[in-house]
Amino acid sequence: MTSRGNRVRLSVAACVVLSAATLAACSSGSAADPSTGARATPTSAVTETFGPPAFFSPATAAVNGSTDVYHCSLIDPHLTTDRELVSSQFLPGATREVHHAIYFLIPPSRVAQARSLDAASGGRGWSCFGAPLDPNGTFDDTTWLGGWAPGPVTPHPTPAGTGIAMPAGSLVVMQIHYNLLAGTAPDRSRVRITTVPAAGSHLQELEATKYVAPPDLPCPPGVTGPLCDRQASIADLVSRTGPQAQVLLDAIETACAADHDPAHPQISGNLVTTTCSWPVDRTEHILGATPHMHLLGQSETISLVSGSTTTVLARVAHYDFDGQVSYPAPAGTYAHAGDRVQVTCTYDPTLRQELPSLRKLPARYVTWGDGSSDEMCLGTVGWVAR
Repeated sequence: MTSRGNRVRLSVAACVVLSAATLAACSSGSAADPSTGARATPTSAVTETFGPPAFFSPATAAVNGSTDVYHCSLIDPHLTTDRELVSSQFLPGATREVHHAIYFLIPPSRVAQARSLDAASGGRGWSCFGAPLDPNGTFDDTTWLGGWAPGPVTPHPTPAGTGIAMPAGSLVVMQIHYNLLAGTAPDRSRVRITTVPAAGSHLQELEATKYVAPPDLPCPPGVTGPLCDRQASIADLVSRTGPQAQVLLDAIETACAADHDPAHPQISGNLVTTTCSWPVDRTEHILGATPHMHLLGQSETISLVSGSTTTVLARVAHYDFDGQVSYPAPAGTYAHAGDRVQVTCTYDPTLRQELPSLRKLPARYVTWGDGSSDEMCLGTVGWVAR
């Protein structure tokens, strides 16, 4: 598991959706301006749109009966000088089945690795349920440039005074998760990025940390089936998405053991809740937060705990998978070493028997997983160093 100090940084090709740029998109007057210098003038900004060379048919890439496909496409933005990304926008093509997208920075030191993966398919991209440069593994610490999940299709500028470094010679990998339960149409999604010259910009580096908690959702009372056994369900998850699923699940369960016991889920009526808190190891100016769950999600809260004080960074009382957004942090929110970020998610497993996209699937014990019919509890927090 990739980490920075004690902070888990999940640069994994899971359904961890929105990037630092997306997180900061909602920072307006309610979030403090972190700038250390003025944003570059419009005349120095360059906006370009990139995409794969051809349409991709996700149905051709599904394996072992999976209804989910993760596909990576290599993009060359032709960077001849160091640049700073100051805005991005994902442009989904086949909107029904695009579950989410993330676009990653490939620095010059890893360009050969990315080109090798792409060349193996004749330049048509590659399957990447794992991380974009480690499709059979779990993490490769690749920097997120941006992302999208069902919700508004709008540009996502970084806050004034911040950017994401893109060194000369870098490439971009666009990773798309396709949900075949929703559709199988060929897709040619694209990404639009706006950059400014790094020289003289005086921009702070915008970063994002992904805080997670492990969903463990037993089959509801009266619902039975072979996959209602937790171990059988995990074995099926691995067969659908790869061995990295077991590694990630075990890592999350271990890290959250103080807050969560998979053998004794927190159940109240039809609802199941999970929580986990993570230590902060440096001073950070927090700009915003993005909650993320899948189709069974009901509510989520992301909080900063500092001694006896708790600051809510984002709270969604009625979660809507098709309307995911980011939230600005309260003005002047700072985290310090020794503080903790806590993420708490609540689910309704009975929806699996009710939602049109899920009710035809076998009943199962639902855990963290990359598929649309699996679940996640993720809180992504955007920040700049202080």
